[in-house]
Amino acid sequence: MKHVSILLLNHVNLGSMENARHGLLEANEYLRMKGKPEVFNVELVGVEPEVRLNNGLYTIKPDKTIDQVSKTDLIIIPPVQFDLQEGIMANQGFFDWISRQYTGGSEVVSLCLGAFILGSTGLLNGKKCVTHWKATDQFRKLFPKTDLAPDSLMTDDDGIYTGGGAFSSANLILYLIEKFIDREAAIYCSKIFQIDMGRNSQSEFIIFTGQKDHADNAVKDIQVYVEKNFQEKINVDELCSKFNMVRRTMERRFKQATSNTLVEYIQRVRVEAAKRDLEKTRKTVSEVMYDVGYADSKSFRDVFKKYSGISPVDYRYKYGIMER
Repeated sequence: MKHVSILLLNHVNLGSMENARHGLLEANEYLRMKGKPEVFNVELVGVEPEVRLNNGLYTIKPDKTIDQVSKTDLIIIPPVQFDLQEGIMANQGFFDWISRQYTGGSEVVSLCLGAFILGSTGLLNGKKCVTHWKATDQFRKLFPKTDLAPDSLMTDDDGIYTGGGAFSSANLILYLIEKFIDREAAIYCSKIFQIDMGRNSQSEFIIFTGQKDHADNAVKDIQVYVEKNFQEKINVDELCSKFNMVRRTMERRFKQATSNTLVEYIQRVRVEAAKRDLEKTRKTVSEVMYDVGYADSKSFRDVFKKYSGISPVDYRYKYGIMER
C-alpha cells in the first residue's frame, strides 16, 4: 500500500485539498468494487495539531503531525490561499521535512499554487514545473532556477509532479491514479467526478494581461505602444528607431523584462484581442483575423493555437455567443 501524506497547510485552499483526498479515496473504492486491495493509505499531515481556516470558520485536525511521519511514499501539497508570500512564511515548518522525505525516496506533488511551497524547498530547481497561469510572473521572480512551463496542465520530472490551476489539478490526481493503479481506475474516477481526461494544456484558459511587473520603463513604453497599435503592421526595426534603441539591446531587454521576445509579445497581444472578439462578437473568424492584424489564415490559425491550445473555430464554439 502507498502511504500518501496530504499536507494540511496554514492558509490551505480547503476545496483543493479535499478534491485530492476524495479522488484517491474514490480510487480505493473502485478497487474494493473489483475485489482488489486498496492502494492508497491517505492521511492529512500537519505541522501543528490543528489549523484554523477562514478566520476561524473551520478548524481542522490532521491525522498526524510531521514529527510522527518518519517515512511516506507520496506527499501532496495543496494550494495556499490569499497572499502567497504570507502563505510561504506560514508554512516554513514543512520545508525541511519535504526535502528529507524526497531525499529518502518519497515522491512529491504540488497542486496549483502549492508549487510556491514546493519551490521554497529548492526541490524544483532545474526541474520542469507548472503553477496557475495567473501566478507565473511571480513564480519566475521567486524561483528563477526552475524550468517553468506555464502552458502545461501538469509536469512529471524525477519523482516530482506539478499541476496547473486549482480545478485542473484534478487531472494530475487522475494521472497519479493511472500511474499507481491503472487506466481503467482513472477513467472510472474521471466519470465519477466528471473530469475531462483529454485535457493536456491550460493554454485556452490563460488571460494575457501584459507583463509589466518589472522596472524597465523603456520596455513598458514599447509594450504600451504594441498594445495600442497591434492592429497595424509592427516592424521591429521601426520600433528600434522610434524608441532610439539598438535592435540587439531592445530584444535583450525586452526578453529579460517580460520573459517573451518582442515578436512573441506582439503575437500574444493579438491572440488575446482575437479571443475577446470570438467571445463577445458575431464577427466571422476571417473578420477577427483581419481586425487583429493578420492577413494569412494559416499564420493566424497557427499562432492562435500556439497560445490558446485550440483553433479559432473551436475557441468560438466553446466560448462564443450562442445562437438562440
